Amino acid sequence: MHILMFGWEFPPINSGGLGVACHGIVEGLIHNGQHVHLVLPKVTDEMQQFDSNVFQLLDANKSGGSVDTTKIPSTLYSPYTNLDSYVQFIKKIGKESANDLYGSNLIDEVHRYAIKGAEYAKTYHHDIIHSHDWLTAEAGIQASKISDKPHIMHVHATEFDRSGDNPNQQVYDMEKRGMENADRVIAVSEYTKKMLIKYYGLPEHKIDVVHNAVKPSVSTYQKKHDISRSDQIVLFLGRMTMQKGPDYFLKMAKKVLEHKKKVKFIMAGNGDMMEQVIKMAVDLGIERNVLFSGFLKGDKVGQAYANADLYVMPSVSEPFGIAPLEAIKHGAPVLISKQSGVSEMIKNALRVDFWDVDEMANKVISVLDYPALHSTLKEHSEREVDRISWQEQAKHIITSYDKALRFA
Repeated sequence: MHILMFGWEFPPINSGGLGVACHGIVEGLIHNGQHVHLVLPKVTDEMQQFDSNVFQLLDANKSGGSVDTTKIPSTLYSPYTNLDSYVQFIKKIGKESANDLYGSNLIDEVHRYAIKGAEYAKTYHHDIIHSHDWLTAEAGIQASKISDKPHIMHVHATEFDRSGDNPNQQVYDMEKRGMENADRVIAVSEYTKKMLIKYYGLPEHKIDVVHNAVKPSVSTYQKKHDISRSDQIVLFLGRMTMQKGPDYFLKMAKKVLEHKKKVKFIMAGNGDMMEQVIKMAVDLGIERNVLFSGFLKGDKVGQAYANADLYVMPSVSEPFGIAPLEAIKHGAPVLISKQSGVSEMIKNALRVDFWDVDEMANKVISVLDYPALHSTLKEHSEREVDRISWQEQAKHIITSYDKALRFA
């Protein structure tokens, strides 16, 4: 099967889970003998630097699949772009750099990118079209109109995940249009599927649930940090946004520190809540025990997981959440929000409602105080994650393709 895929970021140039998922999906598809033509936005020449390594490595398999890529100049520099951050980015690069080529606002740029991207439906032989989230859905719609091939929209997050009860109407409308025009919709969890039915009115029979996975690897990182060895480490690694619940993490930290003094809380990431979160740590009087590392990339991510005695994901609304799987692969037990898709997949993890900071603190203390609980969670969750692969999840995606082709 030949797949025309509209993606966004792609490792090692990525800012979050969507890029990791896109890489895993492509790798899983080609290992199952599929041919992927990946269309990506190109913001800087940095995008060219890793082609020879990343895509050749992906292509070097024995399963008969293949991947190639096309890049379209675009200011859609991140899947986590929102209307305000796009305006700031355009101001930053300036009109001269933009050369009046790009859309003056995010919605205009999405439409411009869709028109440019859909042109490849005329020149690249394909059987199916695969888009990711609302930023690429319009490209999928236009490509489908040109080639009359089925379009699959892959939903990794919705506007309700990102913005809570105050969704941006323009973004919501584009999400809904993408889902309604798609032949099938892939949701990353049952949690997300329920949201698509409730908030977007999608019929249940149109949605296929395909959980994310994690790359098979053995961690080579050892505990190695400048913090006192007598201190235990609790890690938050994610965007500093309302969706990820960094404020609940700090409220939990305050309660833990009332019982245990030798604990350091590492907060890795950045985002629009960064200043608010730093101020909150000061206001709570726990700034000496909270360390902000900023956004981590490459080896530093694996090292952060390896250093942690516990990884906590207190997300308010998490469609899936790949980070807990990565933490487990690097030897850290996990405490995850019940409001997440990954909680459907991993049974050997502690769970808590994101808002219940008392229970969250109790569970953190239990893991830190009882080595037997720590080791049991660690060992059992590692065995679970070892059974999860992108190659297997890609088979479910291919089944979704087959359904779309059968009824197109």
